[in-house]
Amino acid sequence: MKATDLLKQQHRNVEALFAKIEAGEPEALKDLASALAAHMAIEHEFFYPESRDIDEDAILEAYEEHSIAETALKRALATDPDDESFDARVKVLKELIEHHVEEEEGELFPQVEKELESDELEKLGEEMETRFEQVLKKGYAAILPKNYEETTADAALATDNAAE
Repeated sequence: MKATDLLKQQHRNVEALFAKIEAGEPEALKDLASALAAHMAIEHEFFYPESRDIDEDAILEAYEEHSIAETALKRALATDPDDESFDARVKVLKELIEHHVEEEEGELFPQVEKELESDELEKLGEEMETRFEQVLKKGYAAILPKNYEETTADAALATDNAAE
């Protein structure tokens, strides 16, 4: 599967998990957290470094959006579903993710699909899918930093910058 198709498929899965939470299944937040952590990991490790030369500004913005979304995710996870702020925190997280997805699918992915060969996108997609399953199996608690000052996006961007 092409890398961009894999990411779109994961975006639809995340949307379905938000719908479950909104339908009164707050326990789905943990599934959402693991899916988002794994999704962000493969974008950080594979997709963004591969796409950075295509649209550096969009990639830098995407890293920042991941940092903000990860912080919002941590806040939602730290909130009891019965707390009055739980729904608001999930709603803000959803809005952040929707904005991010809209930019990726509407702007970045078409650019990447235009610039990278189909076989490159297929190979990248295979690598990303394998890594996604590994990270998903670990779960969000093993992936997300515990503090609010550090995000996985910050660490990935530092690694990406060091590789240049």
